[in-house]
Amino acid sequence: MNGYRVHGWRDQWIGTHKSEGMLPDFYVDMARSLERACFDYFILEDSSFVPDAWQGKHDFYLENAYAVPKFDPAVLASILTQNTARLGIVTTLAITEYPPYLLARLVSTMDHVSRGRAGWNMVTASSDRAAQNYGHDAQPDHDVRYDMAEEFAELVVKLWESWEPGSMVVDQDGIFADPAKVHPVDFQGKFYKSRGPINSARSPQGRSVIVQAGGSPKGRAFASKYADSIIASASTVEQMKEYRDDVRARAEAHGRDPDSVKVLFLVSPVIGETHQAAVDRRQQAKEEAAANPVTRLAGMGYATDIDFSVFDLDTPIKDLASELVTNGHQSSLQQFVAQNRERTLREVAMQSSTSAGQRVELLGTPSEVADQMGDVMATVGGDGFLLTQDVLTRRSISEVCDGLVPELQKRGLTRTSYSYEMFRDNLLEF
Repeated sequence: MNGYRVHGWRDQWIGTHKSEGMLPDFYVDMARSLERACFDYFILEDSSFVPDAWQGKHDFYLENAYAVPKFDPAVLASILTQNTARLGIVTTLAITEYPPYLLARLVSTMDHVSRGRAGWNMVTASSDRAAQNYGHDAQPDHDVRYDMAEEFAELVVKLWESWEPGSMVVDQDGIFADPAKVHPVDFQGKFYKSRGPINSARSPQGRSVIVQAGGSPKGRAFASKYADSIIASASTVEQMKEYRDDVRARAEAHGRDPDSVKVLFLVSPVIGETHQAAVDRRQQAKEEAAANPVTRLAGMGYATDIDFSVFDLDTPIKDLASELVTNGHQSSLQQFVAQNRERTLREVAMQSSTSAGQRVELLGTPSEVADQMGDVMATVGGDGFLLTQDVLTRRSISEVCDGLVPELQKRGLTRTSYSYEMFRDNLLEF
């Protein structure tokens, strides 16, 4: 849901606060709804720059509240942990914006205050504008960022594990912590170093849940090595199956149990009270996209650091492919080009994101969509979906939590109650 930001401010279901999303109340309501529906986790995306990838100006993004304003997700996440009891809370924190020790301590603290429900969405960051906000000229090269991420993750995990299991004795007649079970890490790598140990004590999960989205070959290799849950995007069921089979094989090659790596595919279900109502809703989204064609290209520019306004909008994308080069989100760009080669930029711009071939389409009544989701997963083999919505309101949340989820539960496709107190246990259960 694109982070701690304004949501649905032009929608008729916005409610009484036109800047919905700037206050935590909206997210608290959403988290409680997700927990009532027994979701595994709630993930807070993030970025830390004001985009200016359309026409080289920030005007479009500010005028339309597109990815700005956006607030620090760690603050919101801590509030959500105090208003839920079982839901995993995953915070996006970029390795290029935090020292490893600071991030390890922050996530460890989140795990403590949530009693074992914290997760870290590990991202490498991709925008040069974000890099410049942190005193750098540009982001490191794509593959270098993944080399940095691998070393970063290794160090963070070592810091989390610098307090062994059983190190917290808490004996009022004896000692609080066993010094023999707390160790410096003395880490010296190519990019990072840290003495350790962490000073926030061993967290309830020991190691918080790590979430990662890896689309490129380098990203797949990294995610399969470290992630407990992988976020993926695919436009066909066949692509979904190929991706899951690939990362599971990679995880096994790393000596991991592939069943301990949960792959969730991004979907945006179009739900209606009747099938025709869902079709009408999809058509309305297409008409709105056609009336505002800049939105899609400006959004792709936000993700890739490419200014699409400099290109002839009536040129087929296949003829522009050699010019569409980025050090940003390479998998997003590759998917964009591959799925739209025969279209022009104008044709793509006039499609809504839910109809542009970026994700497997799920459309119909709650019962129909539940059947579709079950059929897809039966072919893919598991593990589930990560639901995302372009326009997020309390109404759209209720359509999922109070309409779709009960249908999934009837079919035994998702849980009806939590079996465990901690995030990883619940994630791995189903």
